[in-house]
Amino acid sequence: MAEPKNQATETDQGLSEETAAAVPEGTQAEAAPLAAVQQELAEALAEKQKNWDLYLRERAELENFRKRMQREKEDLVRFANENLLREVLTVVDNLERAIDHARGSEETVQGLMEGVEMTLSQCRKLLEKFGVTPVAAVGEPFDPTWHEAMGQLESAEHPPNTVLQEMQKGYLLNDRLLRPALVLVSKSPAADE
Repeated sequence: MAEPKNQATETDQGLSEETAAAVPEGTQAEAAPLAAVQQELAEALAEKQKNWDLYLRERAELENFRKRMQREKEDLVRFANENLLREVLTVVDNLERAIDHARGSEETVQGLMEGVEMTLSQCRKLLEKFGVTPVAAVGEPFDPTWHEAMGQLESAEHPPNTVLQEMQKGYLLNDRLLRPALVLVSKSPAADE
């Protein structure tokens, strides 16, 4: 019984040797390393594609970041003077009040009024230079975007929600609201009882 096992083993070895002899020596030796190189090449190409996609995404993110920073920088420059200009508006308000008060007085105040008007004119030019423009109010329909209602007055002459009087001027800075106009708005007259 031991002999048949040996015979089977010898036969198997003989077949293996015959198969090995039938395949050229160089081909078998070269086939294994070639397959390994092809596998490494496929992996390297896949890794290259993955890295290229990652590079493109990162580059797009960087470009978006640059654009966002440029916009923020431009906004910072456009609106950097906002607090200063808000303070200058207080001076303009006081000058306007002084002119309104002086108009009701005697001619002795004429020189004062002319001086204040010139100062006010200079302030308005300064504000315009920095992009500050007044908000249209009197006679305009009330718009909560630009106006702040301080009260209502009955008026049969004007449609409801029309600005009748401006208590304090509103201003825009480069088309953005700096300060709303404080206004009195019309309403329909009450029905007679």
